[in-house]
Amino acid sequence: MSYTVFALKWRPKNFDEIIGQGHIVTTLKSALEKNRLAHAYLFSGPRGVGKTSTARILAKALNCKSGPTVNPCQKCSSCIEISESRSFDVIEIDGASNTGVDDIRALRENVKFSPTSGKFKVYIIDEVHMLSIAAFNALLKTLEEPPEFVKFIFATTHPDKIPATVLSRCQRLDFRRITVMEIIAQLEKIVKQEKISIDKEVLFAIAKSSDGALRDAESILDQLVSFSKDKVSLKDVISVLGLVEQDILFEMTDKIIAKDPAGALTLLNSVIDQGKDVGVFLMNLIEHFRNLMIAKVSHSDQSLIDLPQDICDRLFEQSKKLALEDIFIAFNIMVNTQEMSRRLESLRIPLEVSLVKLAHDKHKHAHAATAQEPKKAPHPAVQEKKSGGEDVPREEPRSKEEPRSQDPADPPVSLEEISGIWQKTIDSLSGVKISVATYLSEGSPLEVKKNILTVSFPKNYSLHKESLEKKENRSLIEKELSGLLNKNIRVHFVLSEEKKTTNDTRENPLIKSALNTFNGRVIKEEDNGDLY
Repeated sequence: MSYTVFALKWRPKNFDEIIGQGHIVTTLKSALEKNRLAHAYLFSGPRGVGKTSTARILAKALNCKSGPTVNPCQKCSSCIEISESRSFDVIEIDGASNTGVDDIRALRENVKFSPTSGKFKVYIIDEVHMLSIAAFNALLKTLEEPPEFVKFIFATTHPDKIPATVLSRCQRLDFRRITVMEIIAQLEKIVKQEKISIDKEVLFAIAKSSDGALRDAESILDQLVSFSKDKVSLKDVISVLGLVEQDILFEMTDKIIAKDPAGALTLLNSVIDQGKDVGVFLMNLIEHFRNLMIAKVSHSDQSLIDLPQDICDRLFEQSKKLALEDIFIAFNIMVNTQEMSRRLESLRIPLEVSLVKLAHDKHKHAHAATAQEPKKAPHPAVQEKKSGGEDVPREEPRSKEEPRSQDPADPPVSLEEISGIWQKTIDSLSGVKISVATYLSEGSPLEVKKNILTVSFPKNYSLHKESLEKKENRSLIEKELSGLLNKNIRVHFVLSEEKKTTNDTRENPLIKSALNTFNGRVIKEEDNGDLY
């Protein structure tokens, strides 16, 4: 007897065996019980989540000897023939191979004939979005007024490509991606029944790599069982699929938290030496920081993270070591890394730059730089004397939105002076805190009154404004401007009425930093701003 792959062997045979689509099952069962079935259904959703399997189960429910019923008997000739794809009353059509109008015209002619043995003639058209416009038009009349004994079930991964005239004639049911935990539960059932020795971590790795497609997960499991001799280990799944272990993501994040750039680069090099795809690693790291954000704000809600509880607990513990703003900054830097890689046609270099920036101890760097500078006399605007002669900070309370008042002892500064040192300010800040430099580079000096600088941002850059208004970020900017101008400068941020639609890529601090770090140069600049 020939071998049957897991994806076929474990295909659901009735509504109760469908995994992760409870809303679909409830709808179809209710329609069968009330005898309110539509004449045409559109099953839309990602690949491998059960669209075609559900269509076959619905066909069995309609044509079962005791049907229509929500529980097909699986024993009558009709149920058996549908399960084995040899029923004359259930016609499955591949939309990708039968795209022409002639194919649909043939279907229209055959629709007229009554079912051979069952109660209904069911047409299942897979990947229906592949039909041509002419084919769709030829189908419309039949679809709107089919014979009473005909049911259409369309399956597609791209419902947006189906004409509205067709969509309006179908009852649409949207299938969702299957969660990691639901996939793990099904895989555990399979390995138990098949008597397969396998580590639980392997099932988690398979479920993660399948991207919500149960069929893919079952196929991967099948491949691993064939690949391994006795027991399927985590090493096997990593070797076959080139996955990045969860422990490496935790370890890389620990390097960033510990401000260990050398350790971060060493770990990245080890990942690359193991043959891992750098792009996959970056995506996994981005997802890891997303999970840290969710863990921090939701206190490790497993339903939001969709990972085993032990990993959720580890995420929650690690998230305690990071401020929410640090997670946002890391996320932005890593997304920018993807953008930079498209321009440099390399991912390793931008990723190395980003990891060093994330793991760089900016406070230690700033302290060392300050220690080498001669001490300056305290400015009268920021210090005063106690009766005993001790210098203490002067109280300067202010709201988030209101700028600080200007000390009358400071000589006025002009907008021209500010504009003259604006880029130098951004460049200098990029060596201390890249996120501040990046956000500030999107703003423009608007006006100066009593040495209070107003910086304007496009109205669609409110995130930049809000981030720079944080006390520590505003202080960095004011300190840099005051130092360059030798005057006490305060800053105030506003949003303009205009949106920004263009971007000077060459002036992006992250790209400039990468070019300076690796002594690079721009070879070519496209009209759209892309650099090469």
